[in-house]
Amino acid sequence: MPSLTINISEERHRTLQKAAEYKQKSIAEIIEECLDAADINGAETAKDLVAQARSNSGLNDVEALAVAVEETRAHRSGQ
Repeated sequence: MPSLTINISEERHRTLQKAAEYKQKSIAEIIEECLDAADINGAETAKDLVAQARSNSGLNDVEALAVAVEETRAHRSGQ
């Protein structure tokens, strides 16, 4: 698992330590829970963003595919 170093205030660090002790979890587990609660969870969030964009676009599947192909071609040709 990757590691991460962050700088936080002493007060916030003490609060995290107390929360971890109270919940009998590590600080890393507390942070993971907070990220999950904020819906920051990588691939699932990306899927949600794509679904939301598709929903907001008003395009049907055929139209959405046509736009995707057009944009991909334009990108590959450097436009």
